[in-house]
Amino acid sequence: MKTPLRAMLIVLLLASCGGSSSTPPRDLDNACTILKQRPNYHRAFKNVERKWGVPIHVQMATIHQESKFVSDARTPFRYVLGVIPMGRQSSAFGYSQALDATWDEYRADQGRRSAKRDDIRDATDFMGWYMNISRERNGIPLTDARNQYLAYHEGHTGFSRASYNRKPWLVGVSSKVAARSLMYRDQIAACRLR
Repeated sequence: MKTPLRAMLIVLLLASCGGSSSTPPRDLDNACTILKQRPNYHRAFKNVERKWGVPIHVQMATIHQESKFVSDARTPFRYVLGVIPMGRQSSAFGYSQALDATWDEYRADQGRRSAKRDDIRDATDFMGWYMNISRERNGIPLTDARNQYLAYHEGHTGFSRASYNRKPWLVGVSSKVAARSLMYRDQIAACRLR
């Protein structure tokens, strides 16, 4: 085998063994395990907490609900007649499940053309940006995981019109996000992280 071909095969083999970035951390019910297992997550969450004021546990609970920490998460396909795929349910993608238009608005507003939804640093920065707008427009404290999630899901205008009240399932989900946020908060307070 020629040396350039051998080198290329070795690089491909090593890349395939490195583990997928879309693989979520183990034990998503334990914030300490997540943060210890993925120090890059911890750095990203801390940066957003410093820059935007959104607590780490609120960010984590939102990402858990949106993508279960899968970097390239997408919405399911829609099907016609139960078998013919007709595209995805929405353009939501990545850790934060940001929609194309909202992501483009964020990149333009923040001057971050190269930001990617499957990069934890960019996805969390987006969430900090979005949640601050929710605070400014709708008066939602950054510590209020339940209402921040409702505004995140329904949009700022939808939240102000209380569109979530017509979606009992969403109100239930937002309560679960709030409960997970408190669980993560208590776990983080008890674990030893740098």
